[in-house]
Amino acid sequence: MKLSTKGRYAVTAMLDLALHSGSGPISLSEISGRQDISLSYLEQLFSKLRKADLVDSVRGPGGGYELKRPAKQISVAEVVLAVNEPLTATRCNGKGGCQDGDLCLSHQLWAELSDQIYTFLSGITLEQVIQRRFVQQVAERQNHKFLDEELIVFG
Repeated sequence: MKLSTKGRYAVTAMLDLALHSGSGPISLSEISGRQDISLSYLEQLFSKLRKADLVDSVRGPGGGYELKRPAKQISVAEVVLAVNEPLTATRCNGKGGCQDGDLCLSHQLWAELSDQIYTFLSGITLEQVIQRRFVQQVAERQNHKFLDEELIVFG
């Protein structure tokens, strides 16, 4: 199974939002700058995340996005599924028509792996991920880099 760019970027953006929650709405341009994700791509993702009730948008000066629920109540699986990313390792995306409309020899094996992946990602919240030491270190580096670039641009 390979998680597409859409799923990976959605999780990354939501982790960024979770890391910076509590300081008001976060603009997509801030997330774009820290995570090196295209602003237009983030707009597409956040439209889907908003429809899935995972984020709220705040309009006006100082606007941006906020998590709709606390990070400890949002699973990684919810984020991936919100952007229409299937969590399946089967060739047929779990539909069962792997081999000319019938099941292939390995269908059940990959279906069981898909279940394990879903269970794993459902059992991990954004809060649990952002509390990891490595994630904290990466976020600190990204924040410093982003702030340094902002100083250069706005001098």
